[in-house]
Amino acid sequence: MGGEEITSPNALPMKGGDGPYSYTKNSYCQRDALDNIKEMINEAIAENLDIKHLSPITNTFRIADLGCSVGPNTFTSMHDIMEATELKYQSQGLISKIPEFQVFFNDHTANDFNTLFTSFPPDKQYFAAGVPGSFYIRLFPKASLHFVHSSFALHYLSKLPKEITDINSPAWNKGKISYPSSSKEVVEAYASQFAIDFESFLNARAEELVCGGLMVLIMTGIPDGSSRFQAVNATLDILGYCLMDMAKMGLVSEAKVDSFNFPVYSPFCQEVKELLGRNRCFNIERFELVTRTRDVAVTNAPAVTKHTRAITEEMIKQHFGSEIIDELYDRVFHKLEEFPQFLDAIFKRSTQLFVVLKRQSIMD
Repeated sequence: MGGEEITSPNALPMKGGDGPYSYTKNSYCQRDALDNIKEMINEAIAENLDIKHLSPITNTFRIADLGCSVGPNTFTSMHDIMEATELKYQSQGLISKIPEFQVFFNDHTANDFNTLFTSFPPDKQYFAAGVPGSFYIRLFPKASLHFVHSSFALHYLSKLPKEITDINSPAWNKGKISYPSSSKEVVEAYASQFAIDFESFLNARAEELVCGGLMVLIMTGIPDGSSRFQAVNATLDILGYCLMDMAKMGLVSEAKVDSFNFPVYSPFCQEVKELLGRNRCFNIERFELVTRTRDVAVTNAPAVTKHTRAITEEMIKQHFGSEIIDELYDRVFHKLEEFPQFLDAIFKRSTQLFVVLKRQSIMD
């Protein structure tokens, strides 16, 4: 994801198909979060979507889901957005004006679009199209979208900060695969790349959204002043520990571990606020940190291991090969079993940023 189409090793497709370790079968945490904020999206549309101003000449309402992965969560989100939009038309006495819907499903070219397309709901009430490519660049014609949705995708950077993989740099991240427990230089390199990417994302969407169009972002977010060890970052740290254990046993090359990092960054709230403040194209209609407690059934060691595998296996495989996969995730499972207090502290509570932006008119 970046100024040009990103390919291996920086593209991060979720594990495709519908097998036991697939994203389709193990994206319950994301689904739970989306269910938790469904009413907030309904409110955003009811309060902020100016349908009289937006009414397109062609009577087609265009929605884009950026970072859609393979489902089923994307289908649920799109259904909920369309349902809330139709209710808005009804509340305004415009039942006869309810538009047709067109939904664009976007993700990297490496995404499993075949599984996505073959699992469309049979009763879908919209015209669908796949749009492969990085959402850090323009994907659509100017002023062609009415609603943009993106959930749990913007913590993936367009690329690794170059300093991270430079053995001569102070930000060389030896022995680690992520940033939370690394040096200040490593953290700053990740934060800087996130800022560049997020600004690119906002600028691209400003071109694509019609004036008055809405954008809803659900992002991993960390309360200001708190620990960086949220669920996503903690998961990567566990993987890193297991990889280093395997390197010490000669099962993988230590140099391979030293040169491997996940391009994933979870920002503090203030970082996102500052970046939104710099952008002059959107009004911030809502900015809220949502805290939720997960059910015990999805925070046990087997469930968390499968979830971790679904979102990390493809990139691990790209760098280390497929031979270590089963051994690595078996070690992750045993590490989680060994330290159940870790599950309690990290995985049972999580925070997400819920952001609603409205595209300003040219005159604003």
